[in-house]
Amino acid sequence: MWSGHLTKCDGRPFRDVATPRGAIRSANLLEEPMHPFLRAAARAATLGALALTLSFNVAGQQPITLHGAVQFNDDHAFTKALVKFEELVKKYYGKPINFVLHKNSELGLEKDYFAYMNQGISVDYGIVSPAHMSTFSKAAPFIDAPFLFRDLDHWNKVLDADTLKPVADEVAQKADVMLIGFAGGGTRNIFANKPVHNMAELRGLKVRVQGAPIWSKTFAAAGMSPTVIAYDEIYNAIQNGVIQAGENEAAGVETMKFYEVGPNLNMTQHAITIRPICFSGKTFKKLPPELQAAIIKAGKEAGVYGRQIESSEDTAKLEAMEKAGKLKRIAFTDRAALKKAVDPVMADYAKEIGADAIYNKINSM
Repeated sequence: MWSGHLTKCDGRPFRDVATPRGAIRSANLLEEPMHPFLRAAARAATLGALALTLSFNVAGQQPITLHGAVQFNDDHAFTKALVKFEELVKKYYGKPINFVLHKNSELGLEKDYFAYMNQGISVDYGIVSPAHMSTFSKAAPFIDAPFLFRDLDHWNKVLDADTLKPVADEVAQKADVMLIGFAGGGTRNIFANKPVHNMAELRGLKVRVQGAPIWSKTFAAAGMSPTVIAYDEIYNAIQNGVIQAGENEAAGVETMKFYEVGPNLNMTQHAITIRPICFSGKTFKKLPPELQAAIIKAGKEAGVYGRQIESSEDTAKLEAMEKAGKLKRIAFTDRAALKKAVDPVMADYAKEIGADAIYNKINSM
């Protein structure tokens, strides 16, 4: 039977900078990339310190050991989803198997996990943002773009129907990394220093957006005045009147204390995150067929579990902050008009990256 072990020196925990009023800022991978030189050095150091081996040991009949990685602690929805994946694999496989889940960025960041899975070293499974798959699939980041889904029900319907299978197939073919489930579920809204109920009140709003061009293009199409500002500068930028608003999930609003400068949470629901559960294709090919079947089945179910956890926690956080008087949720009454305004931009973007068939199917559901 296969067995594996991981030997490492010091891990590389991600340490973030101080934030306004003592808030602890979570890592935002899409917005704060590591300098190429530092990334190369870090990767070299990691690969020099880690050695993942799979050896055939018939005599010892040692159980297989698989290694996972996640940036967060036990309380995070991503960690819970991966733990559920491990439990389900054990249940469906029915034979001894070991899992080692490396938490709190011990093995680097999500982009590192994907690189390791692509190479078949150090990390066998993990949750990774679609943005880190763009080298192999231009369509992958599209599934995490703004204004793609009408609401949470539409988002769930798209994922349950395997609509994103073409993206998963492309990533598997070109990166040799399998997307075996889809977690996520955090809904992004606009927090601002003024309430925004409709399109008229949205017009001209100075809002900070992420660096990817599609964010600026769609927000501008909706009539807003988007600007790209570093994530850790949002609080002060609103406080000093440089911008009026930002956008984030409930966890980000809570952690960064954005409610102190933007107490009006305008429920635009403009983006719902998708975070694939990934598994190394190189590792997968070395596993016995019955374990492969268990991994595929467990991955899909763990993805559904992860979506339920994150979406429910998102709502719970908002309710708790509102009950504590930290923010006020503002109903946005023109959600359909908002999506209609940005649809032409999204359609052009989808065509540009070869995702127009997926986009049309999503819109038709």
